[in-house]
Amino acid sequence: MTRANLLFLPGLLEDADAFEAVISGLSEDATCVVADLTRADTIAGLAKEALQQAPDGKFFLLGHSMGGYVALEILRQAPQRVAKLALLNTHARPDTPEGTENRRRLMALADRDFEQVITTLTPKLMTADHQKDPILTGTIGSMALGVGKEAFKRQETAIIGRIDSRPHLKDIRVPTLVIAARDDQLMPVELLRELADGIPGARLAIVEDSGHMAPIEQPEEVARLLREWIAA
Repeated sequence: MTRANLLFLPGLLEDADAFEAVISGLSEDATCVVADLTRADTIAGLAKEALQQAPDGKFFLLGHSMGGYVALEILRQAPQRVAKLALLNTHARPDTPEGTENRRRLMALADRDFEQVITTLTPKLMTADHQKDPILTGTIGSMALGVGKEAFKRQETAIIGRIDSRPHLKDIRVPTLVIAARDDQLMPVELLRELADGIPGARLAIVEDSGHMAPIEQPEEVARLLREWIAA
C-alpha cells in the first residue's frame, strides 16, 4: 500500500509536540509533516502558508482546533490538493462576541504577563485528571512558550476574524473524519456533530476521557481512528 502524505495543522499555541505521540502511532501508515501556523494573522494567510509547507501533489489533511479553521480554508483555496480530511476538536462557526471579547482580553494580558495567559488557558484544555499529569501540562506549557507572545496575538487575531464556514461544508467532496472529545469544554460534541452533519458522508467519532487536547490526552485512540481513516 502506498504511504499517505499527511499534513497536520496545529491549534492555538501548539506546535509539532501536540502530535508527537499520534505520529508515532502512524509510523507505518503515513509520512507526516506538521505545519508552522505562527506567521500570519488571518485564517486565509495561515492556509496559504500551510499550503506552501504541504507535501507535493495531493495529501491527507488534519486540523486540530484552530488548525481545523485553517483546514476548511484550504478546502476553499485548493480543494484539488486534498485527498482526505480529518477535523479534531474544532467546528465551523465564526467567533461569538463573547469569544472575541475574551480573546482581546487575553491578548492584552499577554503584553503584561504571557505566562499568566498560559496559566489561564490550561485548565480549559484537558480533563481534571489529565491536568494532574505533569508531563501533559508540561507539554502544553512548553509548546505555548515556544510559540510565544507575538505569534499568539497573531493567531488570536486570525481566529477572531474567521468566517462562518457552515455554508461551505456541503461543498467538501473528500472522505472526512470528525473527531470530538466527550469532555471538551471548548468545542462540545454538539458542535462537532454539526460539523460532521454538514459535510457529505462525514463520519463522527467521539473519544472518551479527553478534553480539548485529544491528540495529547488520548493519542493511541486518535492514532487508531486515523489509521482506519487512512486505510478506508
